[in-house]
Amino acid sequence: MREEIRQIQALMEGAAYITDPAISTAVHLATTLRKPLLVEGHAGVGKTEIAKVLARVRGTNLIRLQCYEGLDASTALYEWNYPKQILRIRLEEEDGRPVSAKEADIFSEAFLLKRPLLQAITQVERAPVLLIDEIDRADVEFESFLMEVLSDFQVTVPEIGTITAAHRPDVVLTSNRSRDLSDALRRRCLYLWIDYPSFEKEVRILRTKVPGLNERLAGQIARVMQNLRRRQLQKVPGVAESLDWGAALVALHADHLEAELVRETLGCVLKEVDDVKRVEADLAAGRLSELLEG
Repeated sequence: MREEIRQIQALMEGAAYITDPAISTAVHLATTLRKPLLVEGHAGVGKTEIAKVLARVRGTNLIRLQCYEGLDASTALYEWNYPKQILRIRLEEEDGRPVSAKEADIFSEAFLLKRPLLQAITQVERAPVLLIDEIDRADVEFESFLMEVLSDFQVTVPEIGTITAAHRPDVVLTSNRSRDLSDALRRRCLYLWIDYPSFEKEVRILRTKVPGLNERLAGQIARVMQNLRRRQLQKVPGVAESLDWGAALVALHADHLEAELVRETLGCVLKEVDDVKRVEADLAAGRLSELLEG
């Protein structure tokens, strides 16, 4: 492994993100080549955390744009502070200033509400990390708009002019694959797929992220989660659920798994009633050992 990759991996793990060569290589190349990194994977496997950790290890700001259906350019980019503009107009109604001067005043940067994309472009201290979270939830039209911004990192505000980034942000996009992203967007990005972790990696994650969790219990949690993911569940639990379960068991002062304890805490792991009923039936039939098998 190249020294740069080892350094990135060490920095990320120092920030409590258990990584591997594929992840650390993708992060290194994205920051070195100044290209957006598109991270896809199952829900709860640590996609968003990559951007948070990257901002932490680089000592810079994290700017997050949470995507959703109906998200438009004004919400993501900028809006005018209309109440403040109206107040200024009323205060100056009787001052005799020409209308053109008033317009130039109220359509200035002081009245501009910067949304995440413009915040990232106008940061002057140092390059921020821009997290565009769950881009697959946004509409295709917004995706097309986003490609224009990511191409040049400049925005034109008609009343002010063109604003160009002083420092090109490090961009991380995440997707749960709820819809297919365009080929054009994918071409502009480096790509990283994060799968569910191996047993050994999940144990390391649990031991790192859940204080007070002993090695035996961490191994049992990881083994149960590995086996649950091989079943045909309606909602497969991710690493986030593993961590929730581990924290709950520590809070209950558990040091190993028993059938009744698993049944009582299934709500930390499974979020669909049919999934819960299936596992409860296995526990009632004395099949906990099957969930703990390697």
